[in-house]
Amino acid sequence: MSYQPSCEITFLGLFVVQSFNLFYQFHFQDWSFMANPEAQETDHSRNTVFELKKELQRLVKTILDEDDYGMHVTDEALRVLSCLKEFNLKKSHSLSVDCLDVPEVFRCPISGEIMADPVVLANGQTFDRPCIEKWLNEGNRSCPQTHTVLSHTVLTPNQLVREIISQWCQEHGVELPKAIQDIDEDFITDVDRSYLTSLLEKMSSSLSDQKEAAKELRLLTKRMPSFRALFGESTDTILQLLNPLSPGRADTDPDPDLQEDLITTVLNLSIDDNNKKLVAEDPLVIPLLIDSLTTGTIETRRNAAAALFTLSALDSNKLIIGKSGALKPLIDLLEEGHPLAMKDVASAIFNLCILLENKRRAVHAGAVRVIVGKIINHTLVDELLAILSMLSSHQIAIEEMGELGAVPCLLSIIRESTCERNKENCVAILYNICFNDRSKLREIGAEENANHTLSRLAQDGTSRAKRKANAILERLNKAALIAYTA
Repeated sequence: MSYQPSCEITFLGLFVVQSFNLFYQFHFQDWSFMANPEAQETDHSRNTVFELKKELQRLVKTILDEDDYGMHVTDEALRVLSCLKEFNLKKSHSLSVDCLDVPEVFRCPISGEIMADPVVLANGQTFDRPCIEKWLNEGNRSCPQTHTVLSHTVLTPNQLVREIISQWCQEHGVELPKAIQDIDEDFITDVDRSYLTSLLEKMSSSLSDQKEAAKELRLLTKRMPSFRALFGESTDTILQLLNPLSPGRADTDPDPDLQEDLITTVLNLSIDDNNKKLVAEDPLVIPLLIDSLTTGTIETRRNAAAALFTLSALDSNKLIIGKSGALKPLIDLLEEGHPLAMKDVASAIFNLCILLENKRRAVHAGAVRVIVGKIINHTLVDELLAILSMLSSHQIAIEEMGELGAVPCLLSIIRESTCERNKENCVAILYNICFNDRSKLREIGAEENANHTLSRLAQDGTSRAKRKANAILERLNKAALIAYTA
C-alpha cells in the first residue's frame, strides 16, 4: 500500500515554504533599503515588521518542534503571515510610486497622494473625492486651496484627469489607486438648497438666465441623487422649474435648447422613486411631456417618452398618463420610427398597457396597425411582440391582426427566430387569435401540415410556449375531426 501524506503534513509543508519565502523577501528588502536611503521605511514600520518576523519565527519553531501544538498556533502564524504580506505589498507600491516623478497635477492638494477619484469643486479646483468629501462634511464651505467661498457643494467627476492618471499609471507600471465607493451621495447642505433656489429663481428671468440655469439643473439632477431628492422637499419646485414652458407664457414656441434641458431634467427627477408621485400629479407635468412628444428636438421627444416610462412604474401614474391622452402621440412617434426614440417609446407603451384600461386606449389609438407593420418590416421585433402579446387579449386587436396579415408573420418568426421569448409571445398571440377567430384556424392548420411549426414548439419551447402550442394543436385536431365527420 503506497504512503499518502496527511492533509496536516501537506499543509505544514506549504506553510513552512511560504514562511521561508516571506522571510527571504523581507530580509532581502531590508538590505536593499540600506543600500538605497531614499527608499527606507519609517522607523515605526521597520519595528513592526521586525516584531512580526520574530513572532513568526517563534510560531514556526513551535510547529516544527512540538507534536501536540494547538490549532491556535497555526491560526496565529497565518495571521502574522498575512500581516507581513500586507506590509510587503504596501512597501512595493510605495517604492514604485515614490521612485517616480509623479506630475503634481495628479496629486490631491489635500492628501498629496495620487487621486483615485478626481472631482471638481464649484470654483474649478480638482481634489480626490474622499478628501474633499471629508472637508465638506466637517462643515467647511470654502475651497481648501484658494479659500474662496463656494456657491454650492456639488462635486463633478473630472473624467479627463482620471483618464490621464490611468494612462500614466499604466505606462509606468504603477497600480491605479482604487476609488472609494461608500460615499454618502445623499449628503445635502443648506448651501445646496440655496443654490437650487437661486437656479429656480432664474426660471422667471431672461431667456439667457433660463437657459443657463436649465443646463445646470439638467447636469445636477443627472449626476447628483441628492439634488433629485431636493425637489421632493417642496411642492413648488416643479412649478418653478417648468415656468418657461407653462401655457400662455409666450406667444412663440419655447426655445428648443431650453425645452430639451427642462424635459430632460424632469426625466432625471422621475428616476427617483420618491419623486414619481410628486412629478406625475403636478398638473403641468404630464401635459407638457405629451406636448413634447411632438415638438422640439428628437432628444426632447425621446426624453419625454422616457420620462413617461419611468413615471408609469406606479399604477396610479399609469392611470393619470393614460387618461391624459399620452398613448396616441406615443404611437405616432413609434410610427415615425426615429431610431433614437423608438426603444423609449416602446418601453413607455408597454408599461402603460399593463393597465387594462390603457390596452383599450392603445388599440383605439391605432397601436395594432403600427406595431404589426413594424414587426413585418423586422423593426424592434422583440419589444413590439411583447406589446402585441398584451394587446391580443382585446377583440378588436385580434380582428385587426387578422386583416393585417399578422398570422403568417408570427408563424415565420416561430420557425426562424432563435429567441425563445419571441417564439413564446408569437404563440401566445396565435392562441388568442385562433380561439377568438375561427377563420384563421385553416391558415394555421395549413402551416402546421406543411412545416410542423407548432409541433416542434410544443416539444422544444419554453413551458408557456409548450402549453399554448399544445392548446392550438388540440383545437386544430378537433376542427379536423368535426370536418371529417360532417
